[in-house]
Amino acid sequence: MAAMALFAPKCPVGPAERVWIEESMAWLAAEFGREVLDRAPVLPTAEFFPGPYEGSEEDIRRVIARLCGYLEVAPERLTVEIEPDDGERAMAAGLGLGYRSRSAAGHYRRENGRPVIAVDQRQAARPVALVATIAHELGHVRLLDERRITTARRDHEPLTDLLTVHFGLGVFTANSAFDFRRSDRGRSSARLGYLSEPMLGYALACYAHRRGEAKPGWARHLTTNPRAYLRRSLRHLDRNPPST
Repeated sequence: MAAMALFAPKCPVGPAERVWIEESMAWLAAEFGREVLDRAPVLPTAEFFPGPYEGSEEDIRRVIARLCGYLEVAPERLTVEIEPDDGERAMAAGLGLGYRSRSAAGHYRRENGRPVIAVDQRQAARPVALVATIAHELGHVRLLDERRITTARRDHEPLTDLLTVHFGLGVFTANSAFDFRRSDRGRSSARLGYLSEPMLGYALACYAHRRGEAKPGWARHLTTNPRAYLRRSLRHLDRNPPST
Protein backbone atom coordinates (compact mmCIF):
# COMPACT_ATOMS: atom_id res chain seq x y z
CA MET A 1 0.00 0.00 0.00
CA ALA A 2 2.85 2.37 0.89
CA ALA A 3 4.58 1.56 -2.39
CA MET A 4 1.40 2.34 -4.34
CA ALA A 5 1.10 5.71 -2.57
CA LEU A 6 4.77 6.41 -3.26
CA PHE A 7 4.32 6.00 -7.01
CA ALA A 8 0.88 7.59 -7.23
CA PRO A 9 0.70 10.29 -9.94
CA LYS A 10 1.53 13.65 -8.38
CA CYS A 11 -0.70 16.61 -9.14
CA PRO A 12 1.38 19.45 -10.67
CA VAL A 13 -0.49 22.12 -8.67
CA GLY A 14 -1.00 22.62 -4.95
CA PRO A 15 -4.22 21.72 -3.10
CA ALA A 16 -5.62 25.29 -3.08
CA GLU A 17 -4.94 25.76 -6.81
CA ARG A 18 -6.40 22.34 -7.60
CA VAL A 19 -9.65 23.08 -5.73
CA TRP A 20 -9.94 26.54 -7.30
CA ILE A 21 -9.47 25.17 -10.83
CA GLU A 22 -11.93 22.31 -10.34
CA GLU A 23 -14.59 24.52 -8.76
CA SER A 24 -14.11 27.28 -11.35
CA MET A 25 -14.32 24.88 -14.28
CA ALA A 26 -17.54 23.47 -12.78
CA TRP A 27 -18.91 27.02 -12.40
CA LEU A 28 -18.08 27.83 -16.04
CA ALA A 29 -19.85 24.66 -17.21
CA ALA A 30 -22.92 25.60 -15.16
CA GLU A 31 -22.83 29.22 -16.33
CA PHE A 32 -22.26 28.65 -20.06
CA GLY A 33 -23.59 25.11 -20.49
CA ARG A 34 -22.01 21.77 -21.24
CA GLU A 35 -22.79 22.12 -24.95
CA VAL A 36 -19.56 24.09 -25.34
CA LEU A 37 -17.63 21.03 -24.16
CA ASP A 38 -19.16 18.91 -26.91
CA ARG A 39 -17.59 21.05 -29.64
CA ALA A 40 -14.17 20.32 -31.06
CA PRO A 41 -11.43 22.37 -29.37
CA VAL A 42 -10.02 25.24 -31.42
CA LEU A 43 -6.51 24.42 -32.67
CA PRO A 44 -3.74 26.33 -34.47
CA THR A 45 -4.61 24.82 -37.86
CA ALA A 46 -6.02 26.05 -41.14
CA GLU A 47 -9.31 24.35 -40.30
CA PHE A 48 -9.95 26.91 -37.57
CA PHE A 49 -8.02 29.86 -39.02
CA PRO A 50 -8.21 29.56 -42.81
CA GLY A 51 -6.67 31.94 -45.30
CA PRO A 52 -3.37 33.82 -45.47
CA TYR A 53 -2.00 35.70 -42.47
CA GLU A 54 0.66 38.42 -42.65
CA GLY A 55 0.07 40.20 -39.35
CA SER A 56 -1.61 43.29 -40.78
CA GLU A 57 -4.29 45.24 -38.94
CA GLU A 58 -6.83 43.72 -41.31
CA ASP A 59 -5.56 40.24 -40.38
CA ILE A 60 -5.92 41.03 -36.66
CA ARG A 61 -9.48 42.19 -37.16
CA ARG A 62 -10.23 39.03 -39.11
CA VAL A 63 -8.89 36.91 -36.24
CA ILE A 64 -11.03 38.88 -33.79
CA ALA A 65 -14.15 38.25 -35.89
CA ARG A 66 -13.42 34.51 -36.04
CA LEU A 67 -12.81 34.33 -32.29
CA CYS A 68 -16.07 36.15 -31.68
CA GLY A 69 -17.73 33.16 -33.31
CA TYR A 70 -15.88 30.64 -31.13
CA LEU A 71 -16.67 32.58 -27.95
CA GLU A 72 -20.24 33.41 -28.99
CA VAL A 73 -19.80 37.18 -28.95
CA ALA A 74 -21.68 39.30 -31.50
CA PRO A 75 -18.96 41.36 -33.28
CA GLU A 76 -21.29 44.31 -33.71
CA ARG A 77 -21.36 44.68 -29.91
CA LEU A 78 -17.67 45.57 -29.84
CA THR A 79 -15.44 48.51 -30.44
CA VAL A 80 -12.02 47.22 -31.47
CA GLU A 81 -8.79 49.21 -31.11
CA ILE A 82 -5.44 48.12 -32.56
CA GLU A 83 -2.62 49.81 -30.64
CA PRO A 84 0.38 50.56 -32.92
CA ASP A 85 3.79 48.97 -32.38
CA ASP A 86 6.04 51.50 -30.59
CA GLY A 87 9.23 49.63 -31.55
CA GLU A 88 10.36 49.12 -27.93
CA ARG A 89 11.18 45.43 -28.31
CA ALA A 90 13.05 45.91 -31.61
CA MET A 91 15.07 48.80 -30.16
CA ALA A 92 16.13 46.75 -27.14
CA ALA A 93 17.19 43.82 -29.33
CA GLY A 94 19.09 46.13 -31.68
CA LEU A 95 21.11 47.43 -28.74
CA GLY A 96 21.84 43.90 -27.54
CA LEU A 97 19.79 44.41 -24.39
CA GLY A 98 17.55 41.96 -22.61
CA TYR A 99 13.88 42.76 -22.87
CA ARG A 100 11.34 41.46 -20.40
CA SER A 101 7.66 42.25 -20.73
CA ARG A 102 4.85 41.63 -18.29
CA SER A 103 2.67 44.41 -19.65
CA ALA A 104 -0.83 43.73 -20.91
CA ALA A 105 -0.91 42.69 -24.55
CA GLY A 106 -4.54 43.71 -24.67
CA HIS A 107 -7.20 45.22 -22.48
CA TYR A 108 -10.94 45.52 -22.03
CA ARG A 109 -13.04 48.47 -20.91
CA ARG A 110 -16.53 49.90 -21.34
CA GLU A 111 -16.97 53.20 -23.14
CA ASN A 112 -20.22 54.90 -24.15
CA GLY A 113 -22.15 51.82 -23.10
CA ARG A 114 -20.12 49.49 -25.34
CA PRO A 115 -17.37 46.98 -24.61
CA VAL A 116 -14.01 48.01 -26.05
CA ILE A 117 -11.17 45.56 -26.61
CA ALA A 118 -7.72 46.84 -27.51
CA VAL A 119 -4.91 44.68 -28.89
CA ASP A 120 -1.22 45.55 -29.07
CA GLN A 121 -0.16 45.23 -32.72
CA ARG A 122 3.17 43.72 -31.61
CA GLN A 123 1.23 40.54 -30.85
CA ALA A 124 0.62 40.09 -34.58
CA ALA A 125 4.16 38.72 -34.96
CA ARG A 126 3.18 35.83 -32.63
CA PRO A 127 -0.14 34.51 -33.94
CA VAL A 128 -0.64 31.99 -31.14
CA ALA A 129 -0.15 34.70 -28.50
CA LEU A 130 -2.39 37.01 -30.51
CA VAL A 131 -5.22 34.46 -30.38
CA ALA A 132 -4.67 33.93 -26.64
CA THR A 133 -4.76 37.68 -26.00
CA ILE A 134 -7.93 38.27 -28.02
CA ALA A 135 -9.63 35.23 -26.46
CA HIS A 136 -8.87 36.61 -22.99
CA GLU A 137 -10.28 40.04 -23.80
CA LEU A 138 -13.41 38.50 -25.33
CA GLY A 139 -13.65 36.44 -22.16
CA HIS A 140 -14.00 39.73 -20.28
CA VAL A 141 -16.93 40.56 -22.54
CA ARG A 142 -18.61 37.26 -21.63
CA LEU A 143 -17.96 37.64 -17.91
CA LEU A 144 -17.92 41.37 -17.16
CA ASP A 145 -19.98 42.93 -19.92
CA GLU A 146 -22.68 40.29 -19.45
CA ARG A 147 -22.56 40.95 -15.68
CA ARG A 148 -21.83 37.38 -14.71
CA ILE A 149 -19.10 38.65 -12.37
CA THR A 150 -17.57 42.02 -11.44
CA THR A 151 -14.00 43.23 -11.09
CA ALA A 152 -14.57 43.11 -7.33
CA ARG A 153 -14.07 39.38 -7.63
CA ARG A 154 -10.39 38.97 -6.81
CA ASP A 155 -9.85 36.07 -9.20
CA HIS A 156 -11.61 37.63 -12.18
CA GLU A 157 -8.47 37.75 -14.35
CA PRO A 158 -7.37 34.11 -13.84
CA LEU A 159 -11.02 33.06 -14.16
CA THR A 160 -11.05 34.77 -17.57
CA ASP A 161 -8.06 32.65 -18.60
CA LEU A 162 -9.99 29.56 -17.47
CA LEU A 163 -12.94 30.64 -19.59
CA THR A 164 -10.73 30.33 -22.68
CA VAL A 165 -10.05 26.72 -21.68
CA HIS A 166 -13.76 25.98 -21.22
CA PHE A 167 -14.51 27.41 -24.68
CA GLY A 168 -11.88 25.18 -26.28
CA LEU A 169 -9.09 27.75 -26.73
CA GLY A 170 -6.85 26.44 -23.95
CA VAL A 171 -4.11 25.27 -26.33
CA PHE A 172 -3.43 28.89 -27.28
CA THR A 173 -3.57 30.14 -23.69
CA ALA A 174 -1.21 27.40 -22.46
CA ASN A 175 1.27 27.72 -25.33
CA SER A 176 1.49 31.48 -24.74
CA ALA A 177 1.87 31.39 -20.95
CA PHE A 178 5.65 31.76 -21.17
CA ASP A 179 7.88 32.73 -24.07
CA PHE A 180 11.68 32.93 -24.02
CA ARG A 181 13.76 33.82 -27.05
CA ARG A 182 17.48 34.26 -27.60
CA SER A 183 19.20 35.45 -30.75
CA ASP A 184 22.42 37.24 -31.77
CA ARG A 185 20.48 40.49 -31.36
CA GLY A 186 19.53 39.90 -27.75
CA ARG A 187 17.12 37.92 -25.63
CA SER A 188 13.56 38.36 -24.52
CA SER A 189 11.11 36.68 -22.22
CA ALA A 190 7.46 37.32 -21.70
CA ARG A 191 4.66 36.14 -19.47
CA LEU A 192 1.22 36.27 -20.98
CA GLY A 193 -1.91 35.67 -18.98
CA TYR A 194 -2.60 35.06 -15.31
CA LEU A 195 -2.14 31.31 -14.89
CA SER A 196 1.11 29.36 -14.67
CA GLU A 197 1.93 26.51 -17.03
CA PRO A 198 1.19 23.87 -14.33
CA MET A 199 -2.19 25.48 -13.61
CA LEU A 200 -3.05 25.54 -17.30
CA GLY A 201 -1.96 21.93 -17.66
CA TYR A 202 -4.32 20.97 -14.85
CA ALA A 203 -7.14 23.12 -16.26
CA LEU A 204 -6.73 21.42 -19.64
CA ALA A 205 -6.84 18.03 -17.91
CA CYS A 206 -10.11 19.02 -16.21
CA TYR A 207 -11.42 20.12 -19.62
CA ALA A 208 -10.43 16.76 -21.14
CA HIS A 209 -11.88 14.86 -18.18
CA ARG A 210 -15.24 16.63 -18.55
CA ARG A 211 -15.18 15.71 -22.25
CA GLY A 212 -14.48 12.07 -21.41
CA GLU A 213 -11.01 12.12 -23.01
CA ALA A 214 -8.35 9.97 -21.37
CA LYS A 215 -5.81 10.62 -24.13
CA PRO A 216 -6.87 13.77 -25.99
CA GLY A 217 -5.52 13.90 -29.53
CA TRP A 218 -5.34 17.68 -29.40
CA ALA A 219 -2.54 17.42 -26.80
CA ARG A 220 -0.02 17.10 -29.64
CA HIS A 221 -0.58 20.78 -30.40
CA LEU A 222 0.72 21.79 -26.96
CA THR A 223 4.31 22.85 -26.41
CA THR A 224 6.58 20.72 -24.20
CA ASN A 225 5.84 22.06 -20.73
CA PRO A 226 2.04 22.38 -20.96
CA ARG A 227 1.84 18.94 -22.57
CA ALA A 228 3.87 17.39 -19.75
CA TYR A 229 1.71 19.06 -17.10
CA LEU A 230 -1.43 17.93 -18.92
CA ARG A 231 -0.29 14.31 -18.93
CA ARG A 232 0.64 14.38 -15.24
CA SER A 233 -2.71 15.97 -14.44
CA LEU A 234 -4.64 13.38 -16.44
CA ARG A 235 -2.91 10.57 -14.53
CA HIS A 236 -3.78 12.30 -11.27
CA LEU A 237 -7.43 12.83 -12.28
CA ASP A 238 -7.73 9.19 -13.33
CA ARG A 239 -7.24 8.26 -9.68
CA ASN A 240 -8.67 11.41 -8.12
CA PRO A 241 -11.62 12.62 -10.20
CA PRO A 242 -13.04 16.06 -9.31
CA SER A 243 -15.90 16.06 -6.86
CA THR A 244 -17.70 18.85 -8.80
